[in-house]
Amino acid sequence: MTQTVPVPHGLPMDRDAGPFDPPRQITLLRDARPVSPMVFPDGHEGWLVTGYDAVRRLMADTRFSSRLDIDVIHMPFETPGMPVATEPSPQIPGMFIAMDPPDQTRLRKRLTGAFTVKRMKQLEEHIIDITARQLDELARLTPPVDLVKEFALPVPSLVICELLGVPYADRENFQVNSAKFLVKDQSLDEKIAAYVALTTYLSELVTRKRAVPDDDILSDLARHDDLTIEELTGAAFLLLLAGHETTANMLALGTFALLENPEQVAEVRADPELLPNAVEELLRYLSIADIFYRYATEDIELGGETIGKGSTVVVSLLAANHDPRHFDNPDTLDIHRKARGHLSFGHGVHQCLGQQLARIEMRAGFEGLLRRFPTLELAVPAGEVKLKTDMNIYGVHELPVTWTETAR
Repeated sequence: MTQTVPVPHGLPMDRDAGPFDPPRQITLLRDARPVSPMVFPDGHEGWLVTGYDAVRRLMADTRFSSRLDIDVIHMPFETPGMPVATEPSPQIPGMFIAMDPPDQTRLRKRLTGAFTVKRMKQLEEHIIDITARQLDELARLTPPVDLVKEFALPVPSLVICELLGVPYADRENFQVNSAKFLVKDQSLDEKIAAYVALTTYLSELVTRKRAVPDDDILSDLARHDDLTIEELTGAAFLLLLAGHETTANMLALGTFALLENPEQVAEVRADPELLPNAVEELLRYLSIADIFYRYATEDIELGGETIGKGSTVVVSLLAANHDPRHFDNPDTLDIHRKARGHLSFGHGVHQCLGQQLARIEMRAGFEGLLRRFPTLELAVPAGEVKLKTDMNIYGVHELPVTWTETAR
């Protein structure tokens, strides 16, 4: 493939095309060379994959390993205060997202039954009730308010706490520490401290559940004698982090995107049957969990390029979900689009276990918010909304909103 744009030195991260689009340099690169060499800040010559077809193929190919303990981790961006890695990271027990089959399969299958479509549908009415109660709390406030603090974060936190069996009174502790853990430029010492605080808490929790199980997912896991306390703790850490951070950011950033497209909000209000389709489109359009890493365990051909054994490969789901070769007018939010083929939940053996739960929470959240607050709007200019470009999961730090009336 002919190269028409320079090989990037480090991952382009500046959201210079707008808050919902990939960085311009990544878009140019995807259109010219969807599987591109990239020079990492530490000098490693790896790859950046941005095209839809190439990303889908890569994520389905287990020769691209998810493990972090095979070789040195090469970060694609500068991390002030973080030393350059000189050796592989140890594998964390239970952290199945950073494992390959068969280890990944053994842990994942223990959770599959907890996240079936049938079980999630059984929870749907309960999630709608949780959402409605939080909307009641929101309606009692005097605007302007921060929608992140008052709605987008509490709803998934309440849901995941109940689902996992984590006392909701402990939410502030895990929210603070998970935020510290996810900040890109947080110092290594602060990240370690946040991780230790979370895992110490969760280790004590799963130990109690093994001794006295309850009716929740962590208790179900703890009943499996072949899982160690360390594995249970790692799995709990992953589920808790993924279960509230991702959905919270989707609710907040999705509301921001909808408020920037009032004509589409009007269509959804007029026809709630459009909501499931709108949720899929928001998932595609926003792709809040954007950057993933793989390690080539052998020489692999991908998209007309040969990725050499030992290469670190960076994958951009946002770029893939905005690929015009697969989606027409991809940088436009279109609630009528059939976006089910999006890659926002990943693809292959690591496809998100909790995707059905996330869909239910988003449908309940957006439906309730748009219905109860028909005059909802931003309380600040869009350009003043503080974006989470410093986080590993994209979103907004705050979303100031206002309204003039509510509906029951």
